[in-house]
Amino acid sequence: MAGKELYVSAPGKVILHGEHAVVHGKVALAVGLNLRTFLRLKPSRDKNTMKINLPNIGAKLSWNISDLQTLVPSFQECEPVSPSPEQLDILKTFAGVSSGTKDTESLAILAFLYLYLSICGQLRRLPSLEIVVWSQLPTGAGLGSSAAYSVSLVAALLTASEKISYPAQDNIETARWTQNELTLVNGWAFQGEKVIHGNPSGVDNAVGTWGGALRYQAGQITPIERVPMLQILLTNTRVPRSTKTLVAGVKDKLLKYPNIMEPVLSSINAISEECQRVLQAAVDGLSKEHYSVLEELIDINQHHLNVIGVGHPSLDRLCQVTASHGLHSKLTGAGGGGCAITLLQPDIQPTVVDAAKQQLSDCGYQCWETSIGAPGVSLQSSSSLPEEVTRSLNTA
Repeated sequence: MAGKELYVSAPGKVILHGEHAVVHGKVALAVGLNLRTFLRLKPSRDKNTMKINLPNIGAKLSWNISDLQTLVPSFQECEPVSPSPEQLDILKTFAGVSSGTKDTESLAILAFLYLYLSICGQLRRLPSLEIVVWSQLPTGAGLGSSAAYSVSLVAALLTASEKISYPAQDNIETARWTQNELTLVNGWAFQGEKVIHGNPSGVDNAVGTWGGALRYQAGQITPIERVPMLQILLTNTRVPRSTKTLVAGVKDKLLKYPNIMEPVLSSINAISEECQRVLQAAVDGLSKEHYSVLEELIDINQHHLNVIGVGHPSLDRLCQVTASHGLHSKLTGAGGGGCAITLLQPDIQPTVVDAAKQQLSDCGYQCWETSIGAPGVSLQSSSSLPEEVTRSLNTA
């Protein structure tokens, strides 16, 4: 068991284009969101205790290693495999979680226990660790917060248990694992997502692992090479929505009006394809013309998403506000409220962005100025962490 302190981070995720159409076999583009989840892992001073602290959701737990050790015979997987109902029942009983629970804290703890026991269970003795996970991502907003949690946990546990290497940082701020090692991280993180979500697509954990941009179609996930980072304004309308209800509504419309809806979904597919072409063509960076195309695609797609019934007055208001400042926005994710992205060109005046942010805040929305196309899971030096992150990890 490696005795080093580790700092790991993983990005969130947004859908750039293709939401809802992807359910019907069309292309979706998912991109790494540079709002990240950060994890600190260090050996515990108490050799008989495993501790985890999740300050974002107010969870702080510890277990006796000898009690955890009794569970190990049920978690002896060498490779990532789906959690069985029997394993989940064992963990729920151990953690005192009732069956059918949906609350964030319980699901996060179950995912941790599954990953910890599965990854570390083959060691001679379970390691005594202190883990703190703090995130810039809001939970339940469709931004991949649970996947970023699973990915960062897996990367840290695999590294600490020496199942993947400790990347040499050589005085650089961040380092990444090899492609084969990242494939293992992604495989285990997908299992953590299954504990939390039951039947996830695998897109969120793939973005958290590899970052950049991914193409998703009919269950196939393909990384897109050489995608430039794009500056955006991410806005959370704070309007809750049910993804299941919205997906069902689009399906009902497609069955009722197939000759109307299918062309719209095909057009959304074409938008994803054109966006991918533009991003990959910009080898030397995006030109003004590239940005103009990306802005037009955003506007067209937002209109399509309203047509298929996943818009919302809060999103209409958001688009009106940003348009009044010459900016272009679309919903991201399920719609019906939730979040939207606004593309920011590199030469935009800060005063324009500040004015838009202020007006959106006045609407009761939450805004972040950030980027998409962010790098995937990374090992970080403590000195590279933002002050807010260092403070949150060390005072939790």
